[in-house]
Formats: sequence, C-alpha cells, structure tokens
Amino acid sequence: MTVTNLTLIGGGVLGSQIAYQSAFRGCHVTVWLRSEASIGRAKPKFERLHNLYLEDLEACKAEVGKPAPRFPRAFFDDPAGVTEADIEAAKKQADAAYEGLVYELDLAKAVQDADLIIEALAEDPKQKTEFYQKLAPVLPEKTILCTNSSTLLPSQFAEVTGAPERYMALHFANEIWKNNTAEVMGHAGTRQDVYDAVVAFAKQIGMIPLCLKKEQPGYILNSMLVPFLSAAEMLYATDVADPETIDKTWMLATGAPAGPFRILDVVGLVTAYNIVTMNPQAADPETVPGKIAAKLKSYIDAGKTGINAGEGFYKYK
Repeated sequence: MTVTNLTLIGGGVLGSQIAYQSAFRGCHVTVWLRSEASIGRAKPKFERLHNLYLEDLEACKAEVGKPAPRFPRAFFDDPAGVTEADIEAAKKQADAAYEGLVYELDLAKAVQDADLIIEALAEDPKQKTEFYQKLAPVLPEKTILCTNSSTLLPSQFAEVTGAPERYMALHFANEIWKNNTAEVMGHAGTRQDVYDAVVAFAKQIGMIPLCLKKEQPGYILNSMLVPFLSAAEMLYATDVADPETIDKTWMLATGAPAGPFRILDVVGLVTAYNIVTMNPQAADPETVPGKIAAKLKSYIDAGKTGINAGEGFYKYK
C-alpha cells in the first residue's frame, strides 16, 4: 500500500517532523489540532523545519560528486547519483511540503480520507485514551492507525481504538530527516498485512524500518536512551553537577557530538517530564524522580521547553 493521504494527530516536536517529512516525500498531509491556539503554536515549528530543510539541502551541494556524499539520510534514496539539479528540485519539494500542509480542527474531516493516521500526542495515557474514544466513531474502515508513543505499548490502547487489528506503533527518532529510523511494533492483535503496510510506509518517506518481534516499552532506541537521560537528570537533580558539565563529561569521554541535556532539549522537556511523572515516586519531592520532575517543571514553567521554544537547558536564538 502506498500512503497518499496521511493525518497527523498533534503538531508537537515529533508530530511536526513526521508531518513535514511525509509531505516532503509526496504525501498529502493533514495535521489535526485541538484549537486555533494549537495551530498558532504548531505553525512556527513547521516554519522552522522548512528553513532547516532548505539550509541542509543547500549545504548538500558541497557534497555533490564525492564518493560517499554526506547528505541527511532521508533526503535522497540514491545519494551517489545526486546532482545540483536534484537538490534544487528537492528544495522545491520542501516549499511544496510547507505550503501544502492542511491544518484541521474537525476530527471527522481530518481523517475522512486518511490511508494512515499517526497519533503523536503527549506521553499521557489518559489523554491518548480520551482521543481514541473520540476517534473510534469516525475512523474509516480502510484506515491504519499508528501511535508514535515513546514508551507506552499499543496493547494498552488497542481495544479502545475500536480497530485493534489495524492499530500498532511506529516510532521515530528526533531530526528524522537525519536520524531516519522508524521502529515498527505491533501488538498480538495487529494484522500482518497492516504491519507490512506500515513497514512499506516507513520506506516510502525515506526511513529505515526497524522491525520489533514483540512489544517492548521504549522500543529499542528508548530502552537504551531513557536510562541514559535519566542518569544525567539524576546527577543534575541531586546537585552532583550542572547540565553543561555533565554534557561536557559525556562528550569528551566518548567523542559524542552532543550530551544528554542537549538531547533532552531536542526531545522536549514536556515529554521528559511526562515520562518521569509516570513513576509514582515522582509525587514525593524528596525522591530522585520527584527532584527530577521539579527541575524539569521549573524550566517548563519558564517557557524553556527545548529547542522548538528557542531555549531549554541551552539557548537557541
């Protein structure tokens, strides 16, 4: 199945990236948002992505003709054959993707023609459940439904969707045009043809499908990443060191291009806060999870929610 019409539920950090990359690769994309205010918050994210794509595409010209050109991996299927004319054509694709995005408040209208729906709401089980209950009566019979949840299992929500056999998880890494992974995870009731169609969609938009054999909280990537970020948050929350020193330690010792707090800014501090507050211990301010939650909330309350806000642990404008 080729996905022609895609509906993204939510325009947050990853929702906006999935929507834009899919549009860049030729899908007609509708973004469903709850309110006009939500649209107002989402549009600057798409403008930023549009500018980033144009900047990165322009930078690709310096790689043309090299034996192993270093392009963002989700831009071109055959990097070795890319010419400057191809790059100019891709810049036009980026313009068309940005201009062609449709923002919709009416859920029934947003999903009526969808081949695939990707839910990218906050990492909040209650919020996701309430959304699926609202979606179920208007979900078309042909439509596949995926969640981009970072840590929650599709089996937690399968029955409430009203279409458990057409429901599964599809998880992306941040900066998907560069880090083009797509973790594909069904649940026990997911049909095989649905699973295969989602794998095909991942390839369609320039991702590398990573197929999980069974459900795993956090998939593959976040099963490794969340403990790493949690360890860094613990060091900061218990006053062992500040974020800059923790990042510097990791980068100098491993050669990594970014430390955990720079990564948290990309992930978004709201997502990090939602993950830590799933731990019941976070309700106690004297526990480590409680101290981490308090630190993150202080940044969130100040509007420092990460790179999309222009500031998190670091400033970006």
